[in-house]
Amino acid sequence: MKKIISTAFAGAALMALSACGSSDDASEDAAAESVEAPADDAMTDVEAPVEDEAAVNAAAAEASETAETVQDTAAAAEAAEDAAMDAAAAADAATAAAEDSM
Repeated sequence: MKKIISTAFAGAALMALSACGSSDDASEDAAAESVEAPADDAMTDVEAPVEDEAAVNAAAAEASETAETVQDTAAAAEAAEDAAMDAAAAADAATAAAEDSM
């Protein structure tokens, strides 16, 4: 009984696998024409990129504003440095005056 069941199962599996197969040669390479055709078809209706002048002008204006801000910041930093040097000189003078009066 076990041999009949296992033989029947093996036969059913053999039939199922043989139904999935085909007689084409599996070593045959896929033709490039059939592989690339879907990609070529997908690219036929694509428009060429166009430069957006409004975006370019907005970017140029933003760059100009950024440059002005950098210049203003540099000027403010230089003024702060000068003020710090003046404060340090005043502190040194006050320290020297205090030491002389002792």
